[in-house]
Amino acid sequence: MESVERYELTFPVSGDSIVVTRTDRKGAGGHPVYADETGIVQAEIDEQGNVRIVASGGHQSHDAPVHAAPAS
Repeated sequence: MESVERYELTFPVSGDSIVVTRTDRKGAGGHPVYADETGIVQAEIDEQGNVRIVASGGHQSHDAPVHAAPAS
């Protein structure tokens, strides 16, 4: 299966969308970790597009993205 290099995450509470790019790391579930340009937003995303936000610093509180779509 071909891996996706970039996803667009949509956050329902804030209405924000953020593009994340694949890193060379794997998350706790064994799936690739993706990060935004700042490295602050990090997410483990599986092949079905399920997202788990990974804390990149203390006291972070993100609303859960409802959607991860491949980004161009």
